[in-house]
Amino acid sequence: MDQTNYSVVVAEKVVVKWLTPPVPLPHPTPEIFGHLVEAGFNDTAPPYAALTRTVDGGEELLALVTGYLPEARDGWEWCVDQAEAGRTDFARELGRLTADLHLALATWPAPQAVTRDGGTGGPMARAGAALREALDATDGEDGAWLATRAPALLRELSPLAEPITSPLIRIHGDLHVGQILQWRDGYAVIDFDGNPTVTDAEPYQPAARDVAQLTTSLEHVAQVAIRRRDVPPAKAASWAAEARAAVLAAYSARLAAKDRADLLDVRLIRPFEVEQECRELIYAARHLPRWRYAPMGVLRTWYPEENIS
Repeated sequence: MDQTNYSVVVAEKVVVKWLTPPVPLPHPTPEIFGHLVEAGFNDTAPPYAALTRTVDGGEELLALVTGYLPEARDGWEWCVDQAEAGRTDFARELGRLTADLHLALATWPAPQAVTRDGGTGGPMARAGAALREALDATDGEDGAWLATRAPALLRELSPLAEPITSPLIRIHGDLHVGQILQWRDGYAVIDFDGNPTVTDAEPYQPAARDVAQLTTSLEHVAQVAIRRRDVPPAKAASWAAEARAAVLAAYSARLAAKDRADLLDVRLIRPFEVEQECRELIYAARHLPRWRYAPMGVLRTWYPEENIS
């Protein structure tokens, strides 16, 4: 997968992630790292340092230094292997990991100014705009097919028109399998930079936003397995459905065990998943046209020919 920044491993002890280009401070990663350490969340690369510089009276973040995780592979490698083999045991651990991350981030009080809508204009407005842009950006046969599914997609987004009642917490913001490393001692979530494809995204949102990004990425893994590993489409779709169910079950069980079942509103998962696929199409149109096969493959799986009403 494409990587925006540049990472250097030093003596198999630390990883220096250079931000290209440098970004103005404040930046979410250093403060999130600090909070996760205080909250006792250890399923990430150990944070060591942030390198900054002063420019024109302000500060920029140049690099982040974290611990090296031996034998680490990101989800676009290890998870595709799992899809090819038809294994879903990993999904329970991903659900537990995501729940523990949210439990830690939920201890970070949201400022009083944060709005209940989870973003500028409200979640329905934001998702509807993403759908319209996806329709405009997707051309050819894919675009014609997508237009026939627009009413169904819009109906799926309708729960976002209702008031959000679940807590708003600091979220990861870009939680897909590529941000989860499988390493020698387990799994670790990385890259707390936020979603680079969403402008002015509210950092305090329902936990379901992260959950939906993670579950849709499992669907993308299935599409990668179809294209690159010759996995039969029906087998890949079955694997994705089973893995998704296992992630959600483990996530919900972990929250319940910690008396925080209130963090997840399951009604928001599907509309956020649909919005995410729209954003994947937008990303493909703007930056990576060859990626379009993945979200289109997912949508064609969700909305087969016999179900277009």
